[in-house]
Amino acid sequence: MAIAAAGPDLSSPERVSKNGGDAMDANTEAQMTGVKNVHPLAVRMTHWINVFAMFIMVTSGWRIYNASPLFDFKFPRDLTIGGWLGGALQWHFAAMWILVINGLIYVAYGIVTRHFKANFLPLTPRSVWHEFTNALRGRIKHELGVYNAVQRAAYIGVIGVIVLLVLSGIAIWKPVQFQGLAALMGGFDGARWVHFIAMAMVVLFVAVHVAMVALVPRTLLPMFTGRASTTGHGG
Repeated sequence: MAIAAAGPDLSSPERVSKNGGDAMDANTEAQMTGVKNVHPLAVRMTHWINVFAMFIMVTSGWRIYNASPLFDFKFPRDLTIGGWLGGALQWHFAAMWILVINGLIYVAYGIVTRHFKANFLPLTPRSVWHEFTNALRGRIKHELGVYNAVQRAAYIGVIGVIVLLVLSGIAIWKPVQFQGLAALMGGFDGARWVHFIAMAMVVLFVAVHVAMVALVPRTLLPMFTGRASTTGHGG
């Protein structure tokens, strides 16, 4: 998916070239102008559409949860949308279709342009652990347009979690029509647990993501403009 404000170019000319001269031309242009392409338009658009859809889904989902809580707590009403259960369900389903359609567009784009291969691979447990330990020591190096192993693992993981979120939501929405899917999750109640846990993981990802943007604020503007300065990066 495109939940990646602090991430790299998901198919920039520097990373994926359609012919032998594209990468060289892009590097030459960056050296001459001091500016490089970081996020293609398709990535930026799908990213911000996802932000909107996920915000609606989470806040309306909290209102739906409050109607039948799994735990001994409810989310503050002021943090939810929909007003009442029926209204929250309408908001939730509308946002779900936006998320699904936008996600399919993003995945198709990633496959056709090889943006997934260029930016998320290779990925090994060893490389993830190495970058993770560096981060704990405060030695993580960030360069606009380049994902480290931890970022790659996080983005691949959250895409999988969102898929699980949608599938468990479908199982809750139509437990009879999709009883096979619901059965894989332990029935209707099991699907509710899966849905809640997946939602919590997405919220955690977003919280960490926003925190990282706050720590490295220069990563935010390129998610609007698509371009970033080549000077002063990598610290």
